[in-house]
Amino acid sequence: MPADSAPDDQPFEDDLTRLEAIVDQLETDPPPLDDALDAYEEGVTLAQRCLDRLDAAEQRMHELDLDDN
Repeated sequence: MPADSAPDDQPFEDDLTRLEAIVDQLETDPPPLDDALDAYEEGVTLAQRCLDRLDAAEQRMHELDLDDN
């Protein structure tokens, strides 16, 4: 499933698992060039989505810490 078609409520862990599978495939059993480029593109999208969610979680934690003080 392409990363850009996943719903916004796709669990972070699912995105991370898919990203790890793509990296593993590209490292251990590289597909033909066109397929590798598609997988790489999906991986970049997934990585960015994971980073965005981690940034949002970090910001939320920071806000919660400020609320406690």
